[in-house]
Parts: sequence; C-alpha cells; structure tokens
Amino acid sequence: MILAVMADLMFSVKIIDEAKKRGLRVEFVKDETTALARLELKPELVILDLNYAAANPIGLLRRMEGVDTFGFVSHVQVELRKEAVDAGCKTVVARSAFAQKLPEVLARYAGTETTARN
Repeated sequence: MILAVMADLMFSVKIIDEAKKRGLRVEFVKDETTALARLELKPELVILDLNYAAANPIGLLRRMEGVDTFGFVSHVQVELRKEAVDAGCKTVVARSAFAQKLPEVLARYAGTETTARN
C-alpha cells in the first residue's frame, strides 16, 4: 500500500493514475492523526506534500521509522526541503518535477523499473 498525505486534487489524480497502471493501492489522508494511524499498516511508501501544513509533514517524518518517503515542495523553499531531508525524507523533489519523477518512484514498488525518457 502507498500512503499519500495531501489535499491537492491535481497531484492526487496523477498518483491514482500512475498507481493504477502498476497495480498499486493508494490511500489518501488529509491530517496528521489519520496519517499516524495508517502508518501502523506499514505502507511501502509515503508520499508527502511538504507544503500541506494541516498534516504537519515535518512532524510526521520525524515519527516515521523504516518507511520510504517521497516528498514534494515548491522549488523556492530550500529551507523546507533541507528540513524534510534532515527529518528523514528519502526523496524530495520540486512540485514541478513531481509528475515526471512519480512513474519511476512507483515502478520500484511494483517491481518494474521504468526507463527514463528525455
């Protein structure tokens, strides 16, 4: 299972589409309490909108152990990116690169790496 912590409809649709292509199940949560509860199900990956303050993404990262994480943030928020990495986020990309990187990231969890396209 992939856990996505966000409220952004545009990115949610992208995640759903890419996950469906790979036979992956995604669960979306919109708050910290629910996210923490869902972590008990041991998701394979947690996708975080690092700008989504309602879910306290940095606080969540600090409480996660042994979970792969993929976060995205505005490209101008260098400090937030650094804070996320320091809190344990394994991969952080700019919002503008999210859709491009998502297929590659999800392919790892479906067991079928994709080839990068230029």
